[in-house]
Amino acid sequence: MSTENNNPQTNDSAAVRKEGRSIMITMGVVVIIVAVIAVFGFLFMNKPSDTVEGQVEGTTVRVSGKMAGRVVDFYVSEGDTVHAGDTLVHIHSSIAEATLSQAEAMKQVAEAADRKVDAGTRQQIIAAAQNMVATAQAAASIAQKTYQRMERLYKEGVVSEQKRDEAKAAYDAATAQLGAARDQLSLAKAGAQKEDKEAASAMVNAAGGSVDMAKAVLEDSYLTAPCDGTIDQIYTEPGELVAMGAPIINILKDDNWVTFNIREDLLPQFQMGKTVTVMIPGIGKKDIDVKIYYIRDMGDYAVWRSTKVTGQYDSRTFEIKARPVDREKSRGLRPGMSAIYNL
Repeated sequence: MSTENNNPQTNDSAAVRKEGRSIMITMGVVVIIVAVIAVFGFLFMNKPSDTVEGQVEGTTVRVSGKMAGRVVDFYVSEGDTVHAGDTLVHIHSSIAEATLSQAEAMKQVAEAADRKVDAGTRQQIIAAAQNMVATAQAAASIAQKTYQRMERLYKEGVVSEQKRDEAKAAYDAATAQLGAARDQLSLAKAGAQKEDKEAASAMVNAAGGSVDMAKAVLEDSYLTAPCDGTIDQIYTEPGELVAMGAPIINILKDDNWVTFNIREDLLPQFQMGKTVTVMIPGIGKKDIDVKIYYIRDMGDYAVWRSTKVTGQYDSRTFEIKARPVDREKSRGLRPGMSAIYNL
């Protein structure tokens, strides 16, 4: 009788155990291969270099005028290159032109009165003084009506308090000028004396000052470029009203620099006067040399705080600025571009 075990369940168990050992061996081999690949990758893979990213900045000059008025025309467009003194925009103000005409008329009257005083003819002096009074009365009447209109519009909420105050000041000035003209007339009737001549001369000087002031305001009807640069932005359109001092055009000067914010432990690589090389992606990843001219502590709000209890310390942040060494090589730099420095 045979002693061989022909039990099917026993044979199946042995097969399962054998298959399990094969799977374990295969998994072990895979793990070993992955570990070897990881080790070789860690040893031979190039470690990326540390970098500091900065930004290109530039100076922007805002062009605005001393005269409120309506924009007539622009003589430049955004992106144009301009030089100091180039005409940029024309602003028209009928009020300023009327003020100049009035001031010139007052000067002519004052000069006529002065000449008549020197001539010593009382009737001519009186006539000139009467003309001055008539002119001053007309100006005071206009100023009064303007002030009353502004007062009404102010109460209705149409104009600001400042506009109302400006009209009041103009009315007060016109009233004072009318009083001065009447005093001059009184002096003329009393006779052309030394005091009369001095008063007439003073009126000429005052009228001349008014003319100069009006001309100074009108000079700003044509705004010119204060510096060389590029037209960066135009805020208004032809036909729009602009207030006194409102920005009209931005000029971007050609004085770009690079700014970095670095931790203080990197300061040895950024010493004052040192020239470093940075890469500018915005101009074809070109390398340019820049010279450090500015180093400043950014304050307590920009401190790198330690996350460990021991072995670490807080590190302050410093702002570094550097200008391109070769302007020709750095042509094309624009504010907002990135600048990369490899540590």
